Amino acid sequence: MASVWRRWRRAQIARRRLPPSWASLLSREFPRAERLEATDRATLARRLLVFLAEKRFEGAAGLKMCDEIRVLIAAQACFLVLRRSQEDYGGLHSVIVYPGEYVARLRARDEIGLIREGSQVRLGETSGRGAVVVSWGEARRGAQGANGGRNLVFHEFAHLLDAESGGFDGAPRLDQRSAYDRWSRVMREEYEALRARAAAGVRTDINPYATTSPAEFFAVATESFFQEPHRVHRDHPALFGELARYYGLDPRQFMDEEADSP
Repeated sequence: MASVWRRWRRAQIARRRLPPSWASLLSREFPRAERLEATDRATLARRLLVFLAEKRFEGAAGLKMCDEIRVLIAAQACFLVLRRSQEDYGGLHSVIVYPGEYVARLRARDEIGLIREGSQVRLGETSGRGAVVVSWGEARRGAQGANGGRNLVFHEFAHLLDAESGGFDGAPRLDQRSAYDRWSRVMREEYEALRARAAAGVRTDINPYATTSPAEFFAVATESFFQEPHRVHRDHPALFGELARYYGLDPRQFMDEEADSP
């Protein structure tokens, strides 16, 4: 019964018109949305309205929440799953937004069983408890396409998609069981090749942070796929193919080739 009610409520929300001020904001600050075909722009608008109705946004470290912050972050999150299911991000409840970098407290058990505490400066993080944390300054730069191959919102929300299969392991839930073997092979080969280049001190065209773990590789590869699609298609065709199948679109259609040339 709950799912029937949710579908009905979403349908009602999706019928609303995007406020003109929001449309103007997206045109100005998230230009790739303007390059979508009319049907995709309409889908993005519907997804955006539903996302904002269902997810709670919270400002941190004195940041006052406003429509500009909510809309621009939500639009990027919805853009990532434009061709995927409305149920993506189903476990997400809160988006916590800092004005910039923040200090995260760390607590972990070491190899001999002792609990060690510390801190780390971060721009964002994703937990398995229904919350995503992002820096507003970094999120805005990523939306504008002025951040090189980086996009913090794409990165953190890719982690959420990854976790939907049961954990942060670089293997999100795929639509067909037959697709897992190819996904595993391609991702493993690309991940190991990147690690080998980084270990040899060779400059890599994908952020070396991706070598941290398979989960980080998927999140960073997602950033590159959407931010620098022409380069990824040229230099990593198998990786591009897997991500294009997973996300259901080809981002080269809304990114100029010269924008992601090395």
